[in-house]
Amino acid sequence: MPLGREKGGGVFRHGVEMMKRLIAVGFSALTLAAWAAPAAAQDQDYKVNQLIIYGDDACPQSTAGEITVCARKAENERYRIPEDLRLSGDPANKAWTERVLAYETVGATGTNSCSPVGMGGEFGCTQKLLAAARGEAKESGADRFGELIAKAREERLSTVDADAAEEQGRVEQLEKEHEERKAAEAAAGTVESPDDPVQ
Repeated sequence: MPLGREKGGGVFRHGVEMMKRLIAVGFSALTLAAWAAPAAAQDQDYKVNQLIIYGDDACPQSTAGEITVCARKAENERYRIPEDLRLSGDPANKAWTERVLAYETVGATGTNSCSPVGMGGEFGCTQKLLAAARGEAKESGADRFGELIAKAREERLSTVDADAAEEQGRVEQLEKEHEERKAAEAAAGTVESPDDPVQ
């Protein structure tokens, strides 16, 4: 059987399939490169230094290549176990007063009870949800470094426009002086001085 006439298309079909695969791989590589390029251009390699400082300790200043973000805590927190490790969701660690409050709402039915039993029971669900959220926020000792970092970046970027305008003003002033100097030299070259012989 001649080459290329085997069952299923043979060499020619194999070559087409291989070419399709190469094109697909090349296209996906180009797509990934194009997708990653804007992200790389936007990402300035700032080092972020996150610190927790206590009492009246000074927060180190940010440098050109580093953003320093400080979360301040009270002086009496300096040598304590971190809040995240102090709190536990284990029921055995709950205070008795909290347990009693939980028992008080076990049989609650009717209006503002967040219960399917009784008339108006659904109206208490929002209050229950808000109370739970307030409790979580109160117990949450997590420092919000993300917000602090965003604020520090905003402060840093807020001066960019002013710096650019100042630099643009300097460049325009230098260009103006250069043009004036060129005009003065051109005018000086066309004006005849008394020492020059008349032709």
